[in-house]
Amino acid sequence: MAESIIAPALWCDSHAHLDSAEFQANASEVIARAAAAGVDKILCMGNDPESSRKAFALAQSAPHHLYPAAGLHPHEALKWGRDAESELRELWESDAVRCVGEIGLDYYYDFAPKKQQQEAFAAQLDTARNLKKPVSIHLREAFDDGFAILREVGVPQGGVLHCFQGGPDEAQIALALNLHLSFSGMVTFKNAVALKTAVPLVPADRYLVETDSPYLAPVPYRGKTNEPAYVVQTGAYVAMLRGIPTEQAARETRQNAIDLFKMD
Repeated sequence: MAESIIAPALWCDSHAHLDSAEFQANASEVIARAAAAGVDKILCMGNDPESSRKAFALAQSAPHHLYPAAGLHPHEALKWGRDAESELRELWESDAVRCVGEIGLDYYYDFAPKKQQQEAFAAQLDTARNLKKPVSIHLREAFDDGFAILREVGVPQGGVLHCFQGGPDEAQIALALNLHLSFSGMVTFKNAVALKTAVPLVPADRYLVETDSPYLAPVPYRGKTNEPAYVVQTGAYVAMLRGIPTEQAARETRQNAIDLFKMD
């Protein structure tokens, strides 16, 4: 009797910045390593019009493997205005762009005043709702204002709190707002105690995994340049916290990303 062949688990990296300078010289190698590790779908994020165009062009080079997103990151909120909105809208209106992101609020750094961040966030949420596209949201030390804006403007065609950094309370609020939660390599860090306790609370159809490449490499790669292949380590750790097989976490998170971002 022939031995049965068990196919390796397939993963989706739901948030990566492959347009970053760290990957300019070896993007094709990074993508190949991801494929070899079983990461067959990667959502490529944009931070501003320029990086969003780069993400779009990169995704066009590997359809059905890379999928582009476009948005204005809160760090870049001072760029928000008619020109930036017009440039981004050209991308948002493309069927290829699966997500409005990365958008949100970041009060940890002071790269942009809170008022400008809030205005850019609300405006992009409104645009996403009109275009019927999901959103990828960055909230760092800004949960109260972020949740208030989401309640006021509304979550469009679903969305995700990427690189979720909260605990059980923030997780429950986000879930009540119909958001998914995405876990990055941060969940493997020793001091991420509250975050770890939130992981098992998320329903099986509402969690994702990501790298946020080139940032936040998981243990045992912490301190190195992160890349999509490493989402496997993050996913395995999330599976451990949820008390499920790694293959199940791969299957659930990949399908959740496909459903949310229409990657099929």
